[in-house]
Amino acid sequence: MESTDLYSVKQRFFLGAYKSLVEQSLPDESSEDYVPILFYKARAHIALGDTETVTSLIPEDTENLALKAVAVFANYISSPTGDAALEELRDLCVEIEGDDVDASEREKGWVRVVAGTAFARASEVEEALETLGAESTTENAEAVAVAVQIYLSIHRPDLARKEFERAKQWAEDDLLLQLIESSIGLVIGKDSYLDAHSFYTEQIANPSVSSPHLLTARGVTRLLRGEVQEAKSDLEEAVAQQGGQDDAETLAARVVAAGLGTKRGDAEELWSQLASAHPEHPLVTAVNGKAVEFDDLAIRFKVPPLAIPTC
Repeated sequence: MESTDLYSVKQRFFLGAYKSLVEQSLPDESSEDYVPILFYKARAHIALGDTETVTSLIPEDTENLALKAVAVFANYISSPTGDAALEELRDLCVEIEGDDVDASEREKGWVRVVAGTAFARASEVEEALETLGAESTTENAEAVAVAVQIYLSIHRPDLARKEFERAKQWAEDDLLLQLIESSIGLVIGKDSYLDAHSFYTEQIANPSVSSPHLLTARGVTRLLRGEVQEAKSDLEEAVAQQGGQDDAETLAARVVAAGLGTKRGDAEELWSQLASAHPEHPLVTAVNGKAVEFDDLAIRFKVPPLAIPTC
């Protein structure tokens, strides 16, 4: 049975309330919650782009394999190539399969989640899914959540739905399961995105977990529902909560919202910001790819001669 403190930490992490999580003090090292809370707090720092703090949070000589995985993941994010870090994560995945490994089943699951996330970021999709135990009997809700995101990113909502339905057979109807369902609903447009909209609205109403991440998610949902002005309101509030700074997802959503409006200049300005600050964002790479295709087709297109009247 999880403590109230650990449940709250996990809830905030899953819903993207990273700022409040990194500001929380760690329990005493003798507490059973120390390692789990440190694990999620370190990952929250990584989510905020602060990999340096992870080095100071996790002792270099830690024997805990889950904490080791997080430290290696932070190195991967901050490294130009990350190949060495990926190899370390592969070694950890092999180590947790040993008969004499000093790690609980929960900690082994954490290693798989962190490693699978890193492999997915490195575009090693098959390895990521295998590590996460996709399409297997593994009962790890966090691993399912990451696998679902991978399937959605490669345009396979059918497989994402299959993972979700499998998880429903053994997972409790908890927050993470609802979040998974909402993510799938955003992609397939179930019930005009009503389930996702209702879920995000419910969570935003809870001040302990409300975050710019949730506001952006509801803003995207509202864009998909055609509620452009309401979406802009959510996105502006998300920016305000981030101290006037956009993260990549909020900025991308604002680009789309501005493009649906009448002020062309606003859309172009936001697009320039996104392309400059986040050149690897999926929206930027997709639009740039279409621009290259258009230029290639334009070069090959031959304008037919004008028709000349015969009489």
